[in-house]
Amino acid sequence: MRAARFRAPQHMKLILATRRSALALAQSRAFAETLKRVTPGLEIEELHVVTSGDKTQDKPLTDIGGKGLFIKELEEALLDGRADFAVHSIKDVPATVPPSLVLAAIPKREDPRDVLVTRSGAKLADLPAGARVGTGSLRRALSLKQARPDLVIEPIRGNVDTRLRKVDEGQFDGVVLALAGLKRLGLTARATDILDPSISLPAIGQGALGIECRLDDKSTIEVLSSIIDRETSICVCAERAVMAAVDGNCRTPVAAYAEREGDKMRLRALLAEPDGSNLRTVERVYTWPASEAESEAFGKDAAAALKPVSGAS
Repeated sequence: MRAARFRAPQHMKLILATRRSALALAQSRAFAETLKRVTPGLEIEELHVVTSGDKTQDKPLTDIGGKGLFIKELEEALLDGRADFAVHSIKDVPATVPPSLVLAAIPKREDPRDVLVTRSGAKLADLPAGARVGTGSLRRALSLKQARPDLVIEPIRGNVDTRLRKVDEGQFDGVVLALAGLKRLGLTARATDILDPSISLPAIGQGALGIECRLDDKSTIEVLSSIIDRETSICVCAERAVMAAVDGNCRTPVAAYAEREGDKMRLRALLAEPDGSNLRTVERVYTWPASEAESEAFGKDAAAALKPVSGAS
């Protein structure tokens, strides 16, 4: 994380747009506290926004519009001046943002791995055949089917608390969630089995936050830039370049995960048809990129190995 500090003018106040879910509030408030620590004199006020993804909980995301449903109304609050910046889970952010907005900062990433939470305490390898596991992600469903084709994978919607409750009540034998979300909610102990990326390759940007603001708001950009984590930014840039290159969305099982290994970047990605067929994977090791632009080029290079896939461009 950058050591640079920006001293806000006396009584400077920024309005943060956030969803109302427990996880969104937890990660937004944690980010706000970090920002205030490195920006003396800064005051942050919350604007709570209900997004399209929050309003419709009874249908799969693929049926109601997919990626972007959890940020559309937050971006509208930025564009009409009701808020100065928004905190997103960057895995919810489409490959491109509106031209008048910018992802001004990506802070240090939380653990990007998926976890399995089971009612019995069984790990993935120990679940009995026919066990019902819930996930709202085509990517996770594909990974589970690859690892355990004998399981019954069923769709599930709702926030983290709702999904955990459905497991506790016996509606599902288990559910797959992001470890980062459990950590931010103080629920790490609920994780039964942390899934290695070789089993469940993380979603693009999983564990990372994307801080969005207006492109012409230079003072807010300057404040937000004080918490950029360069390693996270470079890795997420490569992952998002994969998504952009294959036209990835929630209707297609797509994943990419970049990590630093000394002076190298290891980038893994996968892409399949919506029904899980025609699965392609790629793994590349590059010299650690000197810039986000170079990282983006690496992402495009890796994505090229995933083509041609019907429906991708």
